[in-house]
Amino acid sequence: MKRIIALFAILLLLPLSAWQGSEKPLVDLATLSDTFVYEMRYATPNNFLGKTLYDCAKCLLRPEVAEALVAANDYFESIGYRIRIYDCYRPLDVQKKMWDKLPKPSYVGNPYGRGSIHNRGAAVDLTIETLEGCHVDMGTEFDHLGPAANIDNYDFPEVIINNRIRLWDGMRKFGFHPIRTEWWHFNFRKNRSFDILNTPIPCD
Repeated sequence: MKRIIALFAILLLLPLSAWQGSEKPLVDLATLSDTFVYEMRYATPNNFLGKTLYDCAKCLLRPEVAEALVAANDYFESIGYRIRIYDCYRPLDVQKKMWDKLPKPSYVGNPYGRGSIHNRGAAVDLTIETLEGCHVDMGTEFDHLGPAANIDNYDFPEVIINNRIRLWDGMRKFGFHPIRTEWWHFNFRKNRSFDILNTPIPCD
């Protein structure tokens, strides 16, 4: 009886995640492939908040999301491009700082509601460039907060429209889908099955 009581006490002290089953860990994309280019904007002050939000520049994602992104980059390389990454997993505390600055759900997921898919390790912000590192014009910069960044805005020269379509079509082949207000943002399929996380980005 004492053993049963002790076991019950231990179970009561376990975090909720232990009752729900263990989480798959986030993986560092750089450990899977060295072919990506990184420009992790929130590890610098070059972003819409104007301040550094991450202690280090790492792209962490759910394992299946990272593997799909590697496959997408392989595809782009086969047609003369490569992926440049701006943001990946984002801790919930960072999401709260963004919401404090810009409480508009069309641009920033509400951290007190359903959050952002970035908080689940299943979204990535990115663009493509040529294999030689040349810029591919998408019509706006990353984090442009306005209708020019909308994916249904076709008020651009044909070359820019074609660049955007090339990006979106390539990402869709591997389970990623854009959102209306940000041409650079891609959510991986079935992303709501992942829990929101607030694990700090490890710097080692």
